[in-house]
Amino acid sequence: MNLAWHSSFMWDGAIHHLDFQSLAPIKNHNEMDEKIGDVVLKLNQQTLYKKLFYNAYGDSLPTGEKALKSLSQFMLTLISANSKYDKVTNMQDTFTQQEQNGYMLFKKHCGSCHKEPLFTNLQFENNVLPVDTILMDKGRIRVTQNKKDSLKFNVPTLRNIEFSFPYMYDGRFKKISQVLNHYTNGVVKYSNLSPSLKQAIVLSNNEKVDLVAFLLTLTDKEFLFNKQYNYPKEVLMPK
Repeated sequence: MNLAWHSSFMWDGAIHHLDFQSLAPIKNHNEMDEKIGDVVLKLNQQTLYKKLFYNAYGDSLPTGEKALKSLSQFMLTLISANSKYDKVTNMQDTFTQQEQNGYMLFKKHCGSCHKEPLFTNLQFENNVLPVDTILMDKGRIRVTQNKKDSLKFNVPTLRNIEFSFPYMYDGRFKKISQVLNHYTNGVVKYSNLSPSLKQAIVLSNNEKVDLVAFLLTLTDKEFLFNKQYNYPKEVLMPK
């Protein structure tokens, strides 16, 4: 699964083009707090990067456009499609009984928002989280200025959820079990609540364990631990 399939980027959907996805964290004062012009200036001061740009573009002059396109091209290579779930779907493996039970529960309670095979419906939903009093992030409404979009956030993929903690848009939960407890016990009845959450989700402790067992089948270790994506010591720290 390639995350570049998403119709929008960032939790509030403010970014609509992959080439500009990297620009947001570069400029954001809570992240890199940098200007793309200054980044380009630094790249131009490095002989190594001039060589790399020449190898990629036939031109050794780094520019903002080339830098952002290079980053987006790299992101397009981040394809995760070899989890146990994928192998079962391709009839190369089978679920255990516990995983199968969890899969049935997933399709009943989670599948409308986390739609297969991307495990996201590419929409913005209010997932009934109380407002974070520190971040005060109201979600999609910051982009659209439409009250109906208050507290709506981009539905994330659940692929590799075992390793994507902390969870929720503000990272308030560290464990999958906390997320499940939220959906069974922590629902706040907002007027624009996601339709799929208007009916209470009831899960026994055993069912929660089964559901987690299925979610773990979405882990693609071949992708996550691919040495091709390691820090490029041979390029940036040559002997």
